[in-house]
Amino acid sequence: MLFLTAAVVVFLLTWLLVPLNIKVSAKLGLIDEPSRDSVHREPKPLSGGLSITIPIVLALLIFNIFLKFPETPNTIPFIVGCLGIMISGIIDDKYKLPAHKKLIFQIIIAIYMYYGGYQITLLTNPWNDAASLGLLSFPATILWFLLLINAFNLIDGIDGLATGIAAVVSLIMVLVAFRYGNMFLFFSALIFLAANVAFLFYNFPPAKIFLGDAGSQLLGFYFAGISITGNMQYKGITAITLLIPIIVMFIPLADVLLAVLRRIRYRRNIFQGDRHHLHHKLMRIGMPFRSINYICYFATFLFGLIAIGFSFADKNILFTILISLAVLVFIVLYQILRKELRK
Repeated sequence: MLFLTAAVVVFLLTWLLVPLNIKVSAKLGLIDEPSRDSVHREPKPLSGGLSITIPIVLALLIFNIFLKFPETPNTIPFIVGCLGIMISGIIDDKYKLPAHKKLIFQIIIAIYMYYGGYQITLLTNPWNDAASLGLLSFPATILWFLLLINAFNLIDGIDGLATGIAAVVSLIMVLVAFRYGNMFLFFSALIFLAANVAFLFYNFPPAKIFLGDAGSQLLGFYFAGISITGNMQYKGITAITLLIPIIVMFIPLADVLLAVLRRIRYRRNIFQGDRHHLHHKLMRIGMPFRSINYICYFATFLFGLIAIGFSFADKNILFTILISLAVLVFIVLYQILRKELRK
């Protein structure tokens, strides 16, 4: 009941902050003006991520002060990281930083998180106990944060897409956390679900405000952080500690992988934006924004159901499913990539 109350409060705070955020964006000049590559035709307020970050940070602070459960991590580094990624996003929204400077900010924050205790330290397989990553823990953690931050940053191309996918991912993590009794993951995913659903009322097509980099980067950062708060994160299914968020976030992660391969193929800056993402392709065949969102939400939810199903499988069944899924994903990505490279 306490967690549900916190989620309701976060929902209401986010809902009430968005109109104020719209006014603040206008006063600070945080406005997204239409350009040749834009999908919108009118100026829109940016940095809607403020409306999500502030309630989330307040809720996490209260959790850190008043609620302590077994295996609960120190949330202070996570809170500082949320604020750091939000501030770097606001700077980017205001001054349109080049890609390499944005990446520097992300790396600094990821390094801070590593030394704050948010680390990928173990990898397991269906046959043996967990193996320590040792010196590889540092680069693995940094890459994990960079991958998820930029995955959500890249799919934030049309109204409501990134926010809605984040809401679905949060819901799946709530269900998994409830099954395994992980109170911190349950709480952090639940309040994030509430914040994203509240913001989606303003961000769904036609959007009144955009997430901006302050918001889209926060989404990926948040999931990267709560998924590695400890190797006990998914008690009983340690072998897929990172696999569950990877499966649930298949669409944004596949999109960023294809984007990198596409830009390498054409010798372009991998950080330079283009109009060849999944949502752009759906737009070119005449699909309206809302339909694109519904398709991506539903696909994300289906991958979420697969992830939940993994939590019920024993090691042998899990391994068989993983191999089958890996082959299927490889075939799908290979076919998509072949079509990309023919253009």
